[in-house]
Amino acid sequence: MSRNLVVYTALRLAMLVVVAAVLMVAGVPALVAVLIALVVTFALSLVLFRDLRGRLDADLAGARARRRAERDRLRTALRGEGDGDARGAES
Repeated sequence: MSRNLVVYTALRLAMLVVVAAVLMVAGVPALVAVLIALVVTFALSLVLFRDLRGRLDADLAGARARRRAERDRLRTALRGEGDGDARGAES
């Protein structure tokens, strides 16, 4: 997951910097250029990074499922149900 997240974030930031720089070279004030670049970058990233965003979404869904399974396992162990893995650690 972390590789896809880093790549996606880096690409979006790079695109933001490029769009803002182009606007500033064109004479747009810096704050306005950054705000416009944020909107443009959001729209472009939806189109240009569709596959990468899909992989990132799948990674996040997998992490969410692992956390949910671990939380459910811990809750079951704390209630004293299940196979007793957590009870052995208390003794």
